[in-house]
Amino acid sequence: MFPGYNTHIILKIDWSELDLFGHVNNVAFFKYIQAARVNYCESIGLTSINEKNKLSFIVVSTNCTFKIPLQYPGSVKIYSKTEWIKNSSFQLAHLIVDDKENVVAESLDTVVVFDYDKKSKVNMSNELKKTIETLENRVLS
Repeated sequence: MFPGYNTHIILKIDWSELDLFGHVNNVAFFKYIQAARVNYCESIGLTSINEKNKLSFIVVSTNCTFKIPLQYPGSVKIYSKTEWIKNSSFQLAHLIVDDKENVVAESLDTVVVFDYDKKSKVNMSNELKKTIETLENRVLS
């Protein structure tokens, strides 16, 4: 595990994700990032499904910096952590790692806590902040 990253998800690289050059296409990385984001948010109680009376999230921005090509076959492990917390938003950092533990890409997501019934962002509760800080093993601001 990479220090400071307490959650991860493992995904199998699919042959259909390859580009003409024989490595994983950059579009697939955003699918991996999405899976990691959903995994992280579900682990802190923000559901990805629009259930009544449950808060979810909405993505404000996402980016990816590619370091080295990712090859097929194999799997990819995406480590995630919260970088910072604001009133209604937080930033997730992701490390995308190949089978040999090489960092192949880094990503940042800005996520807003969202009420899909009201169609608006909402401030993060103290309980949610504490859940994130417990998962992260540190105080965030």
